[in-house]
This record gives sequence, structure tokens and C-alpha cells, in this order.
Amino acid sequence: QVQVVESGGGLVQPGGSLRLSCAASGTDLSIRQMGWYRQAPGKQRELAAVITSGGSTNYADSVKGRFAISRDNAKNTVYLQMNSLKPEDTSVYYCYVRNYIRDYWGQGTQVTVSS
Repeated sequence: QVQVVESGGGLVQPGGSLRLSCAASGTDLSIRQMGWYRQAPGKQRELAAVITSGGSTNYADSVKGRFAISRDNAKNTVYLQMNSLKPEDTSVYYCYVRNYIRDYWGQGTQVTVSS
């Protein structure tokens, strides 16, 4: 079983920055991929950023150039550095961890961008 715990959400003004963290723990992690999805009120969950075990990354067009995903393999932790935040980035951000069996999800962390 894999546990996924996110942290780092909060309220920030437009143009500000936040860093989200997500730590995975458990046995036989064998993590292939980690990433972040987000879901705004009334909208479908969408991919924000993903990083593979080899370090390849992919971003939603809406966050390219503003968000940066990174990973500490030794700590089984993934980070999402979010800069130049906009009100439309307001969402619940969910971390996921993919191993060779299935995806595991965190509980989500709220990010609110508002003046």
C-alpha cells in the first residue's frame, strides 16, 4: 500500500508564488511517475504537471513557463513550484503516484489566488 500526502497550499495574491510538496511512503513503491492534477469548482480534473522517474516532464499549456515540477527520488517526494499565479489557477491540487500496479492519490490541497 502507498500513502500520498500533500502540503503547501494556501491563499496567495495574483502574481505570487507557492510551492506544493507531495511525499509518498509505503512498501515496494517502485514509482514510475509522479505528478499533479487540479480541479477547479464546477470543472473537470485536469493534468497540471507530471515527472517520470527518469526526470522527463510534461505540463499543461496553461501553466507552461510559470510552474516547475521537480522530484527527489531518494525521498519519494515531488514538488510543484508555482510562480506568477493567476486567479484561474485557483483549484484543489491533487498529487498522484504511479507505480507498476496502479495510481495512488492524495487528499488534495487547496490553492486560492485572490487579492
